[in-house]
Amino acid sequence: MKSILAVITLGLSLVLTQARAFADLPEPKAGPQNPNVEAGRKAIDAKDFKAAVGHLTEAVKELPNDADAHNMLGYSYRKVGTFDKSMEHYQRALKIDANHRSAHEYLGELYLDMNQPADAEKQLAALKKACPFFGKCEEYEDLKQAIEKHKAKK
Repeated sequence: MKSILAVITLGLSLVLTQARAFADLPEPKAGPQNPNVEAGRKAIDAKDFKAAVGHLTEAVKELPNDADAHNMLGYSYRKVGTFDKSMEHYQRALKIDANHRSAHEYLGELYLDMNQPADAEKQLAALKKACPFFGKCEEYEDLKQAIEKHKAKK
């Protein structure tokens, strides 16, 4: 009886571990947020990308290994048209976290902005691997739609 109970307990713990591994929601960061990251996020929400670049440039100096900060800085640079800096920060985010879904999506969109759809397709393939449900996540769908829209314009 004890061995059956142990097997059931082990089985349930494995199922719960798998469920957590496939959860589509990011874990909230514990503790206070960096003020420059928060100011950058607010500037992005207000579509003030020039201000976002300033705040997030400071944030990545303070947090050089924060993939989210690099990703947001890359996004802000892309929105102000500074594609080389945008590329640099997306690639830095992906070096820190190879499965950073937003960085893959936004890097793919940058490639489309640079009229390099084949490279955007590579980011879509990377997202298919990075998404928890066999390529089914918002970032994958958004990039796929952007690629289709780009192709339709050509």
